[in-house]
Amino acid sequence: MKDVKLLILIPAYNEEGAVGGVVREVREVMPGVPVLVVDDCSGDATRAVAQEAGARVLPLPYHLGLGGCVQAGYRLAFELGYDYVIRVDGDGQHDPRYIPKILNALERENCEMVIGSRFLNGEGNHSGFLRHAGIVFFRAMLRPILGKPVRDPTSGFVGVNRTALALFSRSFPLEYPEIEALVVLQRKRFRFIEVPCAMRARRAGRSTITALGSLYYPIHVLLGVFVNVLKFERRRK
Repeated sequence: MKDVKLLILIPAYNEEGAVGGVVREVREVMPGVPVLVVDDCSGDATRAVAQEAGARVLPLPYHLGLGGCVQAGYRLAFELGYDYVIRVDGDGQHDPRYIPKILNALERENCEMVIGSRFLNGEGNHSGFLRHAGIVFFRAMLRPILGKPVRDPTSGFVGVNRTALALFSRSFPLEYPEIEALVVLQRKRFRFIEVPCAMRARRAGRSTITALGSLYYPIHVLLGVFVNVLKFERRRK
């Protein structure tokens, strides 16, 4: 098998309590593979902790939010010529032991994106009633748009190949990117698949999505999906 140019991308915002452990785990599972932490203008020691653990750090001068943070990493990876990028969140919820499974699927299935899914085997833990209901809602909403089911549409444990990287380095959903990114891929006739991956509780800190945010989240995503669908239909005419 030819050498694969792979980058592990870790977006992080105020994750000083978890990001160091994540970087060390990734390096243990994938020795020799570069790890890039994109620090989204954190107000804590995220940058220093990540560097001490052995990661390269791209510090953002302004807080861009998750989508902008991920896109910055994708753009740098594309410019540096990487073939594959696998995103692992900085809070410790994604188990790096599944990185090889995602990479193998990207290579074997010749698809543009692979999603690490908590629910592919009918298992997986939910963070609460609202988020569980949101996942079920988005599954139903995306089914007719994508033309296929997706079990874990909000998973951020994602691998992309260079074709998707080229697209996302130019344009990427900014605020809640996972679901809108699936719609963008479908409109480009790109393929994605899911592979089963176990998730863990976050190691430190707290989620940026509050109870109020859980109510706002589906409304915002619906608007984003609607705009993407309208753009695609306009181009077809």
